[in-house]
Amino acid sequence: MNRLIECVPNFSEGRNMDVINQITDVIRQSKGVKLLDVDPGEATNRTVVTFVGSPEDVVETAFHAVKRAGELIDMRQHHGAHPRMGATDVCPLIPIAGITLEECAELARKLAERIAKEAEIPCYCYEAAAFTPERRNLAVCRQGEYEALAEKLTTEGRQPDFGARPLDEKVARTGCTAVGARDFLIATNFNLNTTSTRRANAIAFDVREKGRPVREGNPITGTPKKDENGNVIMKPGTLKGTKAIGWYIDEYKIAQVSMNITDINTTPLHVAFDEVSRCAQNRGIRVTGTEIVGLLPKRCLIDAGKYFLEKQHRSTGIPEGDIIEIAIHSLGLDDLKPFDPKEKVIEYMIADDSASKLVDLTVTGFAEETSRESPAPGGGTISAYMGALGASLGTMVANLSSHKPGWDDRWNEFSVWADKGQVIAKELLHLVDEDTEAFNRIMAAFGMPKKTDEDKAARSAAIQDATLYAAQVPLRTMKESMKVFELCRYMVNEGNPNSVSDAGVGVLAARAAVLGAGMNVKINAGSLKDRAVADALIAEANELIAKANAEEAEITALVETKL
Repeated sequence: MNRLIECVPNFSEGRNMDVINQITDVIRQSKGVKLLDVDPGEATNRTVVTFVGSPEDVVETAFHAVKRAGELIDMRQHHGAHPRMGATDVCPLIPIAGITLEECAELARKLAERIAKEAEIPCYCYEAAAFTPERRNLAVCRQGEYEALAEKLTTEGRQPDFGARPLDEKVARTGCTAVGARDFLIATNFNLNTTSTRRANAIAFDVREKGRPVREGNPITGTPKKDENGNVIMKPGTLKGTKAIGWYIDEYKIAQVSMNITDINTTPLHVAFDEVSRCAQNRGIRVTGTEIVGLLPKRCLIDAGKYFLEKQHRSTGIPEGDIIEIAIHSLGLDDLKPFDPKEKVIEYMIADDSASKLVDLTVTGFAEETSRESPAPGGGTISAYMGALGASLGTMVANLSSHKPGWDDRWNEFSVWADKGQVIAKELLHLVDEDTEAFNRIMAAFGMPKKTDEDKAARSAAIQDATLYAAQVPLRTMKESMKVFELCRYMVNEGNPNSVSDAGVGVLAARAAVLGAGMNVKINAGSLKDRAVADALIAEANELIAKANAEEAEITALVETKL
């Protein structure tokens, strides 16, 4: 797995696009990283930027972006609705793949030290990169914001971790930066049908983990109670792993509950939405929608879509795009402006759209591509696609059964089967392109040089490796297609009787997939020099073929009794 991290610097400029573009151009022109999102906010006067890449490339790019922001932004002139203390206010590193949070924390500390030394911008280290427990909390590092820096820079215990020095003209211009490492954070604003910041704050205090002060007498204006150590006693809110405040956004003419969800496993986005909605309703206010600042992981929308489908007693075994549409409408993500998942979901942003895939073709395009004189896509690819169609038919019957009038008490039973069918279909669709890739590997191996004995040996080994892979891929197709029989058998026996023929066709497609893929196992295994391996592959394929024939005969006989 490739090592991949995300960096989400927040720059204290959200209005001057010339300045924003000069900073983001540093990222665009850097090698090994991909700029995913630039989200300027006029009211906050802040731009949230997201880019990803290898750890080394991301850290290098982050340094140059922070340095450039310090050259372009004068904090003495900065005003905005969001707390801030520097030209680059925060610069977190976030593990995405192949790297731990602890490793990101070490990278963040080294980055902070370099920024302080080479760019002369003092840095605090926060969250997982913090050197002391209290500085894990960003609010502690940023306490007093930019205006308090003159005092903090020379006060023992409040100084930055790197680059502490009395306020000079350079620091007055750049401010300080907080560099950290954290798990994925969702920055979201819940839109309210009110203009009252006070009401928005009250809702924020209801839900945020920190909660609100316990007061003597009047719960709003009374004196905060303190414990024996002099600390204000807090009444915790209802959502762990969240920070929230209320504010008014002139751009939209509404108040919002602005929330950072710092632990999406404990408090998923849809849970936060429902709880903010509940607390708002208790105060006579309605949540009209949700605004996502920056990007979010795909699973947040998938989990939300399934959550709302389950509340409706609807099947969750529907295509991914449909689930995301449910999430968008349920959360009101398009309340203020159109929400395009391709521009807001991190997995979609990282995806290599330039890579040509067979599964992305139209039905006509797929058939035409198969008909051309090139040997790929061939029988193995078509077998995988037939298996996917068989799984899709079984899933269709499950979804029809889940929503059948009079069967409302069985919705979850069929939803579970539909979920299984979607998993099978997704894997077989992956194998559609995987089978063609296996063939391409063989062609690439045959194209290797063969001038010297070393060349010939390397070429021969590569051909054998590619041939083995080309036999293993259709075997995977066979095994995955076998799962379709269980799905379709259940639909024939228990599903909507009006769709029994669809389940029957799914069985026929699954048998064709198993037998077709089996042929590809055998033809490729026949070219292997290691006969023990070849014989084992062929034996396993024959066993699966026999089982597929038996399953198909039995299930189609059941279908005939119900027609």
